[in-house]
Amino acid sequence: MDIRVGFGYDVHQLQEGREFWIGGVLVPYHLGALGHSDADVLLHAICDALLGAASLRDIGYHFPDTDEKYRGADSKGLLQRSCELIREKGWEIVNMDTTLCLQSPKIKPYVEEMTKVIASVCGIGEDRVSIKATTGEHMGFVGRGEGVNAYAVVLLRKD
Repeated sequence: MDIRVGFGYDVHQLQEGREFWIGGVLVPYHLGALGHSDADVLLHAICDALLGAASLRDIGYHFPDTDEKYRGADSKGLLQRSCELIREKGWEIVNMDTTLCLQSPKIKPYVEEMTKVIASVCGIGEDRVSIKATTGEHMGFVGRGEGVNAYAVVLLRKD
């Protein structure tokens, strides 16, 4: 059996007039993440972790922000395609562990739904998806509410 670990990171500015998608769930908030797609920072970090673990480069390589077909794209589609790419190489997701960094809003009420969405899109059990959150303790761009970032680690295996 072959195993691989992948690490992903993503960051987006927060702005008025944007929807706030996190983990495939629309979170009600007066600010939203700025990006070429729907700017779902958590799904983007997971995509990078998956692609990296399988040595398939990164999210920007597969879904460039210079390509108009990805303007406003639903990141669940990007995650689904990332899962397809790793499976085409014979990899299976063992688990993923993620951390979302934002000062507000509190995401605790949405974590269960995010877990279900991510597990469904990836075709894995909900017990293989971990979502944690932390604030910036009012320090840095996260703490000032200027942006959001996310980290993801995945473990893949191939028999």
